[in-house]
Amino acid sequence: MNRSSANKPRPARPAPAGLLVLLFGVILSAQAVQEQGGAKRPAQAPSTRRMSERLEKIGKSLEAVRLSYTGLADPGMLRYFWQIRQPLDFRGELIVEARAGYDLLLQGRSREAARRLAQVKKSVIANSAPFDPSFLKNIRELLAVSYLRAGQQENYSDHHNTDASLLPVAASGIYTVRDGAEAAIKEYLEILREDPDDLTSRWLLNLACMSLGEYPEKVPKPWLIPPGVFRSAYDMKRFKDIAPQLNLDVTALAGGSVIEDFDGDGYLDVMTSSLGFDKERDQLRYFHNNGDGTFSDRTLEAGLNGITGGLQISSADYNNDGCVDVFIPRGAWLGRIGHHPPSLLRNNCDGTFTDVTEEAGLMTLHPSQTAVWGDFDNDGWIDLFIGNESMPTYRALSINIELAASPSINKPIYFFDYQDLSPCQLFHNNGDGTFTDMANKVGLGVLGWVKGAAWGDYNNDGLPDLYISRLGEPNLLMRNDGKDASGQWKFTDVTEQAGVSEPIQSYACWFWDYDNDGWLDIFVSGYSIEDFAHQAGQATADYLGRPFTAETPRLYRNNHDGSFRDVTREVGLHHPLFSMGGNYGDLDNDGYPDLYLGTGGLDYRALLPNRMFRNNGGKYFQDVTTSAGVGHLQKGQAVSFGDVDNDGNQDIYAVFGGVYPGDAFQRALFLNPGHKNHWVKLKLEGVRSNRAAIGARIKISVNVKEGIRDIYSTVSTGGSFGSSSLQQEIGLGQATSIRAVEVTWPATGRTQTFEHLRMDRSYIIRENGSAPETINLDRLNLSGEAKRTKAVPGKSGAASK
Repeated sequence: MNRSSANKPRPARPAPAGLLVLLFGVILSAQAVQEQGGAKRPAQAPSTRRMSERLEKIGKSLEAVRLSYTGLADPGMLRYFWQIRQPLDFRGELIVEARAGYDLLLQGRSREAARRLAQVKKSVIANSAPFDPSFLKNIRELLAVSYLRAGQQENYSDHHNTDASLLPVAASGIYTVRDGAEAAIKEYLEILREDPDDLTSRWLLNLACMSLGEYPEKVPKPWLIPPGVFRSAYDMKRFKDIAPQLNLDVTALAGGSVIEDFDGDGYLDVMTSSLGFDKERDQLRYFHNNGDGTFSDRTLEAGLNGITGGLQISSADYNNDGCVDVFIPRGAWLGRIGHHPPSLLRNNCDGTFTDVTEEAGLMTLHPSQTAVWGDFDNDGWIDLFIGNESMPTYRALSINIELAASPSINKPIYFFDYQDLSPCQLFHNNGDGTFTDMANKVGLGVLGWVKGAAWGDYNNDGLPDLYISRLGEPNLLMRNDGKDASGQWKFTDVTEQAGVSEPIQSYACWFWDYDNDGWLDIFVSGYSIEDFAHQAGQATADYLGRPFTAETPRLYRNNHDGSFRDVTREVGLHHPLFSMGGNYGDLDNDGYPDLYLGTGGLDYRALLPNRMFRNNGGKYFQDVTTSAGVGHLQKGQAVSFGDVDNDGNQDIYAVFGGVYPGDAFQRALFLNPGHKNHWVKLKLEGVRSNRAAIGARIKISVNVKEGIRDIYSTVSTGGSFGSSSLQQEIGLGQATSIRAVEVTWPATGRTQTFEHLRMDRSYIIRENGSAPETINLDRLNLSGEAKRTKAVPGKSGAASK
């Protein structure tokens, strides 16, 4: 498919020229790679090179901070850094050894950690008098998870046996290197004999037995988690992780993802980030879909070398040239030391990107994870809201191994001062490649620990409103009121009257029409941060039907009168999901959007399955995690939906990995098996509206056996943590034909109606165009063969009214 010329004048361009790391080694020292595969790097734009150099300096600075808080797993260094000048007694020596073992674990040196912690355990058992009773249990738990982690690394982190990382572990995923899991089982049995109600250890015992093929038979009955609790409520068919065979399974830390057609050839490409600043592990990666069933790593050719960091990526065509650009916020979770520059990467429409952050006026230094594009004033140029993080004075997010031997070490192993005030920003697109911050003028300069944000016209007045998810305080719904009497644009906080302030502990969020009534609803995930170490125990309680105390998500149904109703319980989503990332799409093409959530936390014991829920007719959701084979046990982060193989079914690119060096993991691409329902793909192209048509509303009327059915969609990239393709991939269920497609364009509010489009086809619809154009695509066999579909090039014959 050839890229059509832009319908708007383009702005002039110059010529190309751990979460926080928790103050731990997200940054590893690395030398710049000057060549790859024997080929020299292509020329890089000077502005991109400057950003690369800036990021390298930040990485070195963070490494220095890390060294000031940790001892590199060396007891002697720990003594120095924790200001222990005098010789230590027996108790102090073991505390330092325990801390050193924990450092080793976080670095990924699990076997070494286990050896050191095993010695600590032995010494404490021999002389327990100086220690609080909880100390020995803490050591046992860390020792057990060190063994468990060693088994994971040796069986699938290092070799990427994809089945070994899914719940429940399949026969093909059973460990071949068994001693790590066997030692973990021994430790968990000891823990449970002394504390039978420890649900976290019970969960991890069952996982360890699964990994050896001994579940459920060899799990002691008192601590067995029955297999039936994992059974799916519906057969979603198995999604296969094909990332390894496509070389998309890069190993990195927590990060963002985008599925998008960056070069306009009709095939969806992949981009992924990693929050650290290591030049190799945390390099932004751009994978080009070659259209023949393979992908190529085009990172260097695209001029992106040295662009590192970023927990999220947000995509949009900010300059209306028909090529999708990306924005990367940085500094999330870092508070005062997270005042890092973001990156606006302009797509040059020639396979390369240029960092234009400075010339665009976006070089502001605030810690941020979330950013979302939306044309708030409907002037045809997409604007950018950045949810900066203003954090409480102090939070401890890691394990306190022990009661202190002295005040100097009576602290969590890693701690940091979060105190920071960074108001959110709203950058108005000036239409010339630059932006102006208008947040305070329009009422969006809010404070909070912002972890998610989404635009959506919840009251159908034609103006996009904004939902803001804040961790630890009420969320916000900001109604777009347009211009006031003085001509100033204004937003009003309507959270209370709308009834959408919860959950207080929240993360990802989005607007969607889950029940297909033409009114946008709100989903916001729940995320408890007080006790990462026992997230698995909370999930276990839920699986067993016991009470739990963790936060749950909220699904707010639109009442059509400016208010919402919390329907979380009645639709089956009242679970402690601990979801950070997530997104939605119609995975079975039945015309109702489903969701996939990335779960987990900082602690290595937070091994929870990512969860998939199927929308059953807009009435309730069914947990289909195990039948779909997507219950990945590693830390789930960004999630992106898109039809990567052009078969009409949405696939899922998922980012896995934590914030510590030892918690890096491979990304996954789950290939949708298909569900024999119909679909249509629409690529909208604005003329008066923004080029990517973000915010455009689509209504599809189809003929079904029962009569006529309406299906709704709004153009966006989906959830706030992970960016899906901007082309609208819409399921039609068992429709017999399409009666009409209505598109309401955001800038003008004008609705165009097109009739007689065919099902199972892809179209381009241009604002004010006379008829949709059929896109001639290849349906890909991702083993490497390409098969041409029987799409007809040119006009579809659809009539416009």
